[in-house]
Amino acid sequence: MSRKILIGNGILITRDEKSRFFDKGAVCIEGERVLEAGDHALLLRKYQDAEYIDAEGMLIMPGFINTHQHIYSEFSRGMALSGKTPMTFLEILDGIWWHIDRNLALDETYYSAIACGIECIRNGVTFISDHHASFGGITGSLGRIADALQLLGIRACLAYEVSDRDGLDKRDASIAENMDFIERVHRENSNMLKGLVGLHASFTLSDETLDMCLQKNVHGAGYHVHVAEGLYDEEHCEKTYGKSVVKRLIDKGILNRDSFAVHCSHVSCDDMELLADKGVTVIHNPESNMGNAVGAPDIITMMDKGIRVGLGTDGYTNDMMESLKVANILQKHNRKLPDRGFAEAAKMCFENNAVIASEIIGEKYGAIEAGRPADVILVDYHPVTPLNKDNIDGHLMFGVSGSMTDTTIINGKVIMRHRKLVNVDEEQLLAEGREAASRLWMKL
Repeated sequence: MSRKILIGNGILITRDEKSRFFDKGAVCIEGERVLEAGDHALLLRKYQDAEYIDAEGMLIMPGFINTHQHIYSEFSRGMALSGKTPMTFLEILDGIWWHIDRNLALDETYYSAIACGIECIRNGVTFISDHHASFGGITGSLGRIADALQLLGIRACLAYEVSDRDGLDKRDASIAENMDFIERVHRENSNMLKGLVGLHASFTLSDETLDMCLQKNVHGAGYHVHVAEGLYDEEHCEKTYGKSVVKRLIDKGILNRDSFAVHCSHVSCDDMELLADKGVTVIHNPESNMGNAVGAPDIITMMDKGIRVGLGTDGYTNDMMESLKVANILQKHNRKLPDRGFAEAAKMCFENNAVIASEIIGEKYGAIEAGRPADVILVDYHPVTPLNKDNIDGHLMFGVSGSMTDTTIINGKVIMRHRKLVNVDEEQLLAEGREAASRLWMKL
């Protein structure tokens, strides 16, 4: 019989279809699944044989989901690169990010994933969808990321960034890395690890490259691609192909119901109609758009048109509550509409991200209810104001940060308890990570 864990004596936010909320709730986990969620006193009597975790009045809620991350950016913090300060988005890409990824070896990729994964756990993130690039070490890179995240116990979907920018040999190796990894996850058939086909952006992808990806994608995996992030991507596509980025990628068969169009900062209303018609998922990364000065996408109009928009961080942070806060105020500021942004940001983070993750792993995810994967966090938040079913999103938006996460449970396993990772030697892993980061910095 599988081990049972009963987490109780906390404010239970289920995010299930009925939005059940318990002032004093509990959740019982058996093995990798939620067995039951409900009233604390009732479940305490019912599951007396379970190991008990006292939530001490904390929030008991589903883990956070990040639908667009760049794990390797973990090694960029505090980095000062020589040369002139980048003044355009292309200069940021070539002078910073492409410079880093051209020098990333496999060990450095592994330890960047270790560092990112530890921060995710500490911020209550239980599922991440990563878009990786390491042109200094392509073959086997997704496997090394998977090794790191599986060691830590995090659920993930991985993709490698195909691009023509470093030549055809590396392009071909990048395509092969995606397809080999997707073959692996299909063979393993685990809800802990999935794969998509990663693509950089239209302006670094020829028709030949897109055709190769389509031809080799025998499992029909979706595509994870940056779309019109900067204005240059859109201008290049119009000039080179006589159509918008969205139309080009839809015409090619890249953007479909299984694909992520990341950013979409410069898409027209006509493009939005196409995205909605094809059921393409857009991923919004507000801090990244602001930090790269590329402009803010009109998320409000996209969602009004029926486009499903998820929320990511694009490497800026591992705290989804930080991204939630910025998503809200950026849309208010961008559209000058004080009555919009809040509901859209909350829907992206809590509802849409859960649906997106569910479709990736192939089963319902992102809620605490019987039968679902047991990814649960305890958040040490004790507000002075009333907290109830109707205002929980306001509390999360304005009162909670990821660092308030006290306990993280993924796949029924306690990964962190009282802010301490319990299954790995965190200090040793981070010490090794610092050595790997130093090696990378020496190359830059």
